[in-house]
Amino acid sequence: MSDDSWDIAPPPFNADAALQTMKRFARDQRVLAERSEGWMLGADVVLRLAMDGATVKVQLARRPARTPEWDAFTLKSATELRKVQDEIKRRLTRWKDDE
Repeated sequence: MSDDSWDIAPPPFNADAALQTMKRFARDQRVLAERSEGWMLGADVVLRLAMDGATVKVQLARRPARTPEWDAFTLKSATELRKVQDEIKRRLTRWKDDE
């Protein structure tokens, strides 16, 4: 007899905790500096974080620039948070390699 009814729901998404996690993650990258307008790499804003109700809005620059093109992400789950963190790491590595 097999019991395949593992209906375990993930914990509810806490947007405030996720925002704090993203800020801590950005600080831990050691190359990003927090300013009022967002997170900067050198003199360019490359990351913006904002609460939006029960979600976290993330804007990530496609590449560092004075007026960057932005990719937008909406975090509604821990899985999305981890995917965006991985994408930030990938871009930081790529930008460092492009220098």
